[in-house]
Amino acid sequence: MNLSRRKFLHSSAAMSALAAAGASSFAGMARAADATTIQYGGSAWLGHYPAYLAMKSGALAAAGIDQQWQSFGTSSARMSAVLSGGIDIACTGIVSALALMARGSKHFSIVAVPESFGKVEGLFVRDGVNSLQDLKGKKLGVTFASSAHLLALDLLGSAGLSNDVTVLNVPAPELPGAIQSGQIDAAAAWTPQFNRIRAMTGMKLLADDTQFSLYKKYNVTPGPDVLIVRNAWAEKNGDAVRKYLKVYFDACQTLRDKPDEAARSLIALTGMSALDQIETIKGADWYSLAQQTQLLKSPGSYVDGLQRLAEMLVTYKQIDKAPAVRQWINTSYL
Repeated sequence: MNLSRRKFLHSSAAMSALAAAGASSFAGMARAADATTIQYGGSAWLGHYPAYLAMKSGALAAAGIDQQWQSFGTSSARMSAVLSGGIDIACTGIVSALALMARGSKHFSIVAVPESFGKVEGLFVRDGVNSLQDLKGKKLGVTFASSAHLLALDLLGSAGLSNDVTVLNVPAPELPGAIQSGQIDAAAAWTPQFNRIRAMTGMKLLADDTQFSLYKKYNVTPGPDVLIVRNAWAEKNGDAVRKYLKVYFDACQTLRDKPDEAARSLIALTGMSALDQIETIKGADWYSLAQQTQLLKSPGSYVDGLQRLAEMLVTYKQIDKAPAVRQWINTSYL
């Protein structure tokens, strides 16, 4: 076949482009093959914002991490998945983790604390209720074995109302409807139900987590979020955990410094309005990687507060005994 010089050069260029594309594709496949896959247990709760943001921004992929997102309705279901080996890393409310610690489970370790969410969880009441004493004889809805449940028990106990208010177990998504229908007179809730109840006519916030008895001294909320790793997986993938934490706390910095930018990505997860999403992000104090060593130092104020929290759970019959929390803290990946 006779080819003119122009056709020959054009054909050669096309073949070179195809070869380059193939090489690029092959390199991409190699990178994907080299990536460490992490099974993450999440939900729409704000404690999962850093992991979701790091995934959606591509920062985790750039660090050689392929995060597989699995959604759970409760922290207890998430922790069950950790125990069964289905989840490698997760943010969880510490109440469910403490319940497993109390049973002696050594399957996981606390490696970081993402935030403090004291202003986006609280106790809502109808107009006309101006103090805790006004709740006497009324019905309070809350999701049992949650941080909001402990907040409610603590507030009622401090007011001497432990036996004077009917506390009902209502799944978190059903709290707004229960308030609206009049089934309950008050509700203890966290975001996003917190935002929905606050927006209702005739409702007001009576107390939030900053009124919790351990908050002022230890800066510990009723059920602070902790980032945990499954030990059997982390021991084999220590470098991946360290890379993960670096990217994770970069995302925390974005949440802290650029809430408007972060909100645009998070709306797909939470279904909130842009205004509510930004307000929720700003309602949490986002910690940095540099703060973790001090937070998780034992002995130290924050860890002491977690221990006091475990003891409080025993008092309110949420767990049978208080574990030594420091035994589940591992700062070696920081």
